[in-house]
Amino acid sequence: MNINDYFQILAPDDIRIQGTRIGIETILYEYIYRARTPEEICQDLDSLTLEQVYATILYYLNNQEGINAYLADWLHAYYQAKQHQQQNPFPTQTRLKNLTQEQRQQLVAQLTYRRNGRNYATIINVFYN
Repeated sequence: MNINDYFQILAPDDIRIQGTRIGIETILYEYIYRARTPEEICQDLDSLTLEQVYATILYYLNNQEGINAYLADWLHAYYQAKQHQQQNPFPTQTRLKNLTQEQRQQLVAQLTYRRNGRNYATIINVFYN
């Protein structure tokens, strides 16, 4: 297996499937942590061939120690970025979240009515929450 036929190594922490923007971590996370089969992974990532998925898994099996460290670093960076984003949301994200809440409140106010003693605003709130 010639690694250059299947992978593009942009940096030590950025290995991608040749001809795509998909990192090996995407495939390996599904395979290792979610116990998905190569066929299931290929079905979800329809821009990849089954051969590319199997090549990624084979690369992992032949380099487990190094790839496990790669994945641990990737997961650590992912969770740090996620935590940072939650603590410092983009202004647009905050505005959209607030706008959605305002729109829901308006919808509930417009659609609140009683029928047979039942308040339908409760149903609407459950549906949108």
